[in-house]
Amino acid sequence: MIGQSRERIVAQLAAQVRVIRGDQRYDWRNEWLDSRQSFPFTGNFDLAAHAHGLLLVHNDDIVDPGEGFDSHQHRDMEIVTWVLEGSVVHKDSEGHSGVVYPGLAQRMSAGTGILHSERNGAGRRETQRLRVVQMWIPPDETGVAPSYQDLDISTPLAGNALVTVASGMPRDRDDAAVTIGNRFAALHVARLDPGRSVTVPDAPYGHVYVATGSVDFEGQGALAQGDAVRLTGIGGQRITATAPAEVLIWEMHAATR
Repeated sequence: MIGQSRERIVAQLAAQVRVIRGDQRYDWRNEWLDSRQSFPFTGNFDLAAHAHGLLLVHNDDIVDPGEGFDSHQHRDMEIVTWVLEGSVVHKDSEGHSGVVYPGLAQRMSAGTGILHSERNGAGRRETQRLRVVQMWIPPDETGVAPSYQDLDISTPLAGNALVTVASGMPRDRDDAAVTIGNRFAALHVARLDPGRSVTVPDAPYGHVYVATGSVDFEGQGALAQGDAVRLTGIGGQRITATAPAEVLIWEMHAATR
């Protein structure tokens, strides 16, 4: 579908709204990690077969203090990391290092290959857990040089509006916090006070995730923390917070297959 116009894609799709409750998510655990996955990830080497639109991976991970992922390799993948609680200590083979915390947008483009580690910033003698959402989409072009970008967007997030966290769409060239290497996708985040609303972007594919709090999703009713909505060929629904909430929305104008 990459080469098709948006209008043709929409015409080919049957409008669908599918709610995935938090207890329906794939759950994988070990001694220090509780990974709640929108799509089967652990042990899955055909991510595209389970993708929605361009979204291959959408893991909500809880990591114990002092634990995390030691150095490992990625290739030809756009990886967006969004921290909800605690902090991530990031190091990669391109020389980038730092701490990722709530409100900091982070993007890593693996390109021809990159090694990185990501660990809970709290030590083993501390109590702060890490809760982080990691999302993967494929790049438009393979074999490009690896790159990294981050930006603190805490101030715009306080405005009860959709904030474009990561995008490769030309229209977002001057608005996105970080740029991803896919011109058909954008990630938006809204932090909402009770009673405040945002509208789901109109796109062939959408993925809405309630990261914290609770909301009312127009036409579907109440959604709680951990619930998700997969949209196909439809958008424009209102999302209204019924408690303080944080919502992650992927807008996608193409698919992996």
